[in-house]
Amino acid sequence: MAQERWRAATRADLEGLAAEVAPRLLGARLTTVVDGETVVVRITEVEAYHGRGTGPVPDPGSHARMGQTARNATMWGEPGHLYVYLSHGIHSCVNVVSGPEGVAGGCLLRAGEVIEGMDAAFRRRPAARSARDLARGPGRFGDAVGLRHPVHDGIDAITGTPRHGAVAVLELRAAPLAEVAAGPRVGVAGVAGTDVFPWRFWVPGDPTVSPFRWGRGAREAAEAAAFPSHS
Repeated sequence: MAQERWRAATRADLEGLAAEVAPRLLGARLTTVVDGETVVVRITEVEAYHGRGTGPVPDPGSHARMGQTARNATMWGEPGHLYVYLSHGIHSCVNVVSGPEGVAGGCLLRAGEVIEGMDAAFRRRPAARSARDLARGPGRFGDAVGLRHPVHDGIDAITGTPRHGAVAVLELRAAPLAEVAAGPRVGVAGVAGTDVFPWRFWVPGDPTVSPFRWGRGAREAAEAAAFPSHS
């Protein structure tokens, strides 16, 4: 098997819409240095989210679906910055911003394999039962790499400019993965969590990929689309 190779990501790599950019992030590496501790994660699962006015189909599952706010402002900025938001008041989740400046887009880093800095990742994720679980799911991913909302929201993963004691650097695979799986996003409510939006991408068979679960009302929306009423 050929050895994996990576190269530094550029803004041009990320200027497409999130649904186009997200699968290219599979196999990429995110390196963070937080308080002097380095962790490197190979990305194995991502989800795409568009903002208001982005792409041909409105995305009702996006934080930016209603337009720009103080919370989602990073999504509207330069590609290559990281949108770090708080989920359920606990977990900091990490997105790679995509699309040209002024067009909202985010690629949620849902899961990955820690390939360097295992000790630091385990200290940040003491509940992890195995290395597989360190960054399996977006909240765990954020914990493992050490990026926190709100202080690291907007950190630049292209230039590696320090922000509040942290540095983040994104590297893409020199050659894209030959095989990518796609399907509905995980835990997203209503039609936004069905195969109308097959914007979750993952490395097939990788043990770090998180399990699928329906969001509120998503199963019902999928069933309604599959078996429409004729009354």
